[in-house]
Amino acid sequence: MLDAESRSGLSRVSGTVAGAHADDAHRVRLGWSHRLLARPEVGAIVAAVAILVFFLIVAPAFRSGASFATVLYAASTIGIVSVGVGMLMIGGEFDLSAGVMVFAAVLFNSMFCYQLGINLWVGAILSLLFALAIGFLNGYLTVRTGIPSFLITLGSFFVLQGANLGLTKLITGAVISPNINRMDGYQSLKAVFAHQFHLGGMTINITVLWWIFFVALSSWILLRTRIGNWIYAVGGSVASARAAGVPVLRVKIGLFMGVAFLAWFTGMHQLYMYDTVQANNGVGDEFLFIIAVVVGGTLMTGGYGNAVGVAIGAFIFGMTRQCLVYAGWDPNWFKAFLGVMLLLAVIVNLYVKKLSTVRKAG
Repeated sequence: MLDAESRSGLSRVSGTVAGAHADDAHRVRLGWSHRLLARPEVGAIVAAVAILVFFLIVAPAFRSGASFATVLYAASTIGIVSVGVGMLMIGGEFDLSAGVMVFAAVLFNSMFCYQLGINLWVGAILSLLFALAIGFLNGYLTVRTGIPSFLITLGSFFVLQGANLGLTKLITGAVISPNINRMDGYQSLKAVFAHQFHLGGMTINITVLWWIFFVALSSWILLRTRIGNWIYAVGGSVASARAAGVPVLRVKIGLFMGVAFLAWFTGMHQLYMYDTVQANNGVGDEFLFIIAVVVGGTLMTGGYGNAVGVAIGAFIFGMTRQCLVYAGWDPNWFKAFLGVMLLLAVIVNLYVKKLSTVRKAG
């Protein structure tokens, strides 16, 4: 015989189980095909395969290892910064200064060292601190003022664009940075940021390996760490994240500084790959980064996306940019392709987002 207290306990347990079964009965279960389609990167994978097959058919010059290596290189130069921009957009923010920040770091490193005649490593470190300071300022102003990051970073974009041109012309008398290939530290920096090696008849640039590394690191942070949970939380709802104890200010500033670091990294590659750069380079690249992220399955509203999808988005654009040339077409069509892919990606991403949620009936 059970006493009254035991019977009461069993009743509570039975009620809880019954309630759980009732909730399950009202919950719509998605099949494996819907769960697969709900992955952020699936749409990008399908698009990448379709574009790859298309260009293999229409562009015979693409059917070689050397051409594929060129595509990977083009994708990596977009993809490295896109990794940081993707994490930032998952966190619910934008950075329109990323493109010109790449070349602001380049010009700082080259002109500072050239004018003072000092080791290029000193300029590289100082230019990193400069880029991180810009990222910190972008993040701090966005969170503290409540002004949308679109406007904050648009202001940073114009400041950097004007400074890049104005200071370069003031210091050098031209709009091109000085050649630094005979300065101390050049060879070691080139080995880190612009080394090339041969593999199976292909010439691979080290930026491809760095790109893969940053994608893997971003995936680990987003999927395996508490910081990743915080990023998704602030992207979904800042108010809810703050109520749950998420350090919103630190997370968002960290994301902006992450973009700044990867912009600096890409800038160092540009400098030590080509030895000199035009001061007006980088304008418009910020849109390439954002579009690559959106094509990779990240929602522009934040809180949804992953690093693998961003990498695939960058690969699509690297492949298209090069394959238009391989096919003998006018490269100006690349911009039209960007617009079409952006519109399609937004539509597909909204549909995929709906599939990724478990809805309740009634």
